[in-house]
Amino acid sequence: MRADPIRIFVGYDPRVEVTLHVLAGSILRRSSLPIAITPISLQHLKSFFDRERDPKQSTDFSFSRFLTPFLAGFRGWALYMDCDMIVLDDIANLWRLRDPTYALMCVQHDQTPRESTKFLGEAQLPYARKNWSSLMLMNCEACTALTPDYVARASGLELHQFKWLDDSLIGALPARWNHLVDYDPPRDLEDISLLHYTIGGPYLKNYQACGYADEWREECRRTMFSVESMR
Repeated sequence: MRADPIRIFVGYDPRVEVTLHVLAGSILRRSSLPIAITPISLQHLKSFFDRERDPKQSTDFSFSRFLTPFLAGFRGWALYMDCDMIVLDDIANLWRLRDPTYALMCVQHDQTPRESTKFLGEAQLPYARKNWSSLMLMNCEACTALTPDYVARASGLELHQFKWLDDSLIGALPARWNHLVDYDPPRDLEDISLLHYTIGGPYLKNYQACGYADEWREECRRTMFSVESMR
């Protein structure tokens, strides 16, 4: 019996590198299925992706996230995630929600930012479907519009609002799989599968007291424990 790994692509920004490792640890510890985690680093894309940095771009992965289907060979399904997340559930439970009638599935937030800046002083820009693209379960064979050339020239809104897809091909995921910290109403942890520190987390000086800070710190401690115990 063949068991292909869950293919997970994570947006990477060297300014907050620790978040990548903490997220990966939180997934690895809970997954009941094999996983394959690939950071999407601009450094690794230079041979085929060249997009000038947009002044409105807040992270290195603002646009490169949409290369996920290309990096997956436009084959099967893949999961894209921002790095500023931790997973509190078995990622296989999210993977089982794949519905082949859709090209893309995501949590469909109705979010209006209250602040003008977010982590590291970056501008916080309001737009429709904000944060929909922060976690995408993608049917790669149905996302062939997302070639490196298209992703390099399309506008930010065209990409993040999924204007390259018919709306009928966008499916909804349960809200528990992308809980926006300090935006969504607080819930008991048993009702949350994924925490998303979208405006900043306790890994940044100005966000030490953010919601669910202790949960991120505990995941960080568990990720680093094995290294510390070897010293």
